[in-house]
Amino acid sequence: MKELIMQSLVRNSLCVLLSAASMAMTAPSAVAEEAPRVRYQEIPDGAYSVVAQVRAKPGKEDALRAATLPLIALVRGDPKNLVYFLQEDRARPGNFIFYEVFASQADFDAHNAMPYVKDWFAKLPELADGGVEVMRMAVLGKPQK
Repeated sequence: MKELIMQSLVRNSLCVLLSAASMAMTAPSAVAEEAPRVRYQEIPDGAYSVVAQVRAKPGKEDALRAATLPLIALVRGDPKNLVYFLQEDRARPGNFIFYEVFASQADFDAHNAMPYVKDWFAKLPELADGGVEVMRMAVLGKPQK
């Protein structure tokens, strides 16, 4: 009887372990689960949006990219930032486009006052060909809930 109970416990334990392993193998990675998500319902009609462009000086493409990539995590980590994308032109490396959405201009202005943003702007005279070209936009179309 004791042996039968032990066999049953081992069998049940193996089933639980196999089930857990199977779920772990098919579950999305922790990185994917923690990735920020765009919540369109949280973007107010008329939200403050910025589309900006900066071009690297010839030979400074890698340096500008290295200085700019850390902004992704920093800006997306700002609770006032609703959307942030950094993009690089495939045909012209070193040509970057930023797409940012904040609920208001005040939120965007607070973002620009952050030390990491100021530090990035301070590097641009050495790395960028000209300044940052900025289009200040209003987000149109309130998403349906």
